[in-house]
Amino acid sequence: MSAVFEIAHRLRPMTEADLPRIHRIELASYDYPWTPGNFADSMKAGYSMWVREAEGEVIGYYAMMVAAGEAHLLNLTIAPIWRGHGLGRELLEHCLAGARDHKAESVFLEVRVSNTVAIALYHSSGFVDLAVRRGYYPARDGREDALIMKKTLAC
Repeated sequence: MSAVFEIAHRLRPMTEADLPRIHRIELASYDYPWTPGNFADSMKAGYSMWVREAEGEVIGYYAMMVAAGEAHLLNLTIAPIWRGHGLGRELLEHCLAGARDHKAESVFLEVRVSNTVAIALYHSSGFVDLAVRRGYYPARDGREDALIMKKTLAC
């Protein structure tokens, strides 16, 4: 059995006290990370914000907005040292269950076209490609396209 599964994990709602650790994960994960203010504003707006902990340490999180029968996955991240163990998939499944609980009929997201690992996760979870949004993300060499994806939910 992998050591990652021998450690107690739990999911819980995100709090402002989590923001310093989340910010460190963002900085380790992205060239253009969300700021602590982005997360704080999303919590204040009432978005669905969850963290995954291992031994009391935040190792992953997601932010999802739900309104008018639709959900929009805004951010789903696992700390780099915890990747490759299925934790992102479990976090995504929790997110999708939350969207169903809020009576969303579909979930949308944008993902960098270069993020092939995330795209594979989303495809294997039933998301389909809708369109490409040109120049959506900032990038070192200018801008990067975003793949817009959708999953229809059975509520």
